[in-house]
Amino acid sequence: MTPLIIAAAQSISIAGDLAANIVWHQRFMHVAAEEGVQLLVFPELSLTGYERGLAAELAIVPHAEVLQPLRDFAREVGVTAVVGMPIRLSQDSPVLIGALVLGVDGSLGIYSKQHLHPGEEVAFAPGTGGSTLAMGADTVALAVCADFSHASHAAAAAQQGADLYAAGVLITENGYAPDTTLLKGYASAHSMAVLMANHGGATGGWESAGRSAIWSSDGSLIAAAPGTGNLLVVARRDADGWKGQIVAVAEA
Repeated sequence: MTPLIIAAAQSISIAGDLAANIVWHQRFMHVAAEEGVQLLVFPELSLTGYERGLAAELAIVPHAEVLQPLRDFAREVGVTAVVGMPIRLSQDSPVLIGALVLGVDGSLGIYSKQHLHPGEEVAFAPGTGGSTLAMGADTVALAVCADFSHASHAAAAAQQGADLYAAGVLITENGYAPDTTLLKGYASAHSMAVLMANHGGATGGWESAGRSAIWSSDGSLIAAAPGTGNLLVVARRDADGWKGQIVAVAEA
């Protein structure tokens, strides 16, 4: 079993403030690098907050220059980061809920949310998903929130050979128990680790439950945040299996 260190970034977004959120994401990436994290996954729409009313105004094309400092930072600290952003694939195309993969080699991967939550259609169009990621010998499949509410989505990830199913989400207290039951079930049903990165505080008028978590491929819990707040949920795999850790992230 090859070593692997992954983490969920339970971050609190500043509504609509892309510049401030980029700085805050860099802080998370810096702390993750200090912990040896190879893959860091942020919540749904982490760079803007879950602000449906601002999405059309804030949406960018994935290769926009505004994200270059974050891409450069990922390469500098050696952490592949998956960040949430409203995107347009061209200047005049519909707004999608994007998860952008900032690679340590300077590459940019694009995932777009396939299954919208009821009400999201007023601001977003359904996306088309994206390719799996290679992390050493491991294959990572991405999801954004309501994607995982469709069992076919996780099943497709398993069919693609995923060793890790990584979801950036916004889950409230009412949804937490049923949603985490689903995610834990996917881990054991498909023999793949599952990571859930939830918002660390209120966003877009919703109170996030926090409690980001990572499960091993047998469905056992590796680590979970105790509540809300700016935290890293880290999972380390070595020859002896998985170990979990919670790391507080404070302003520099």
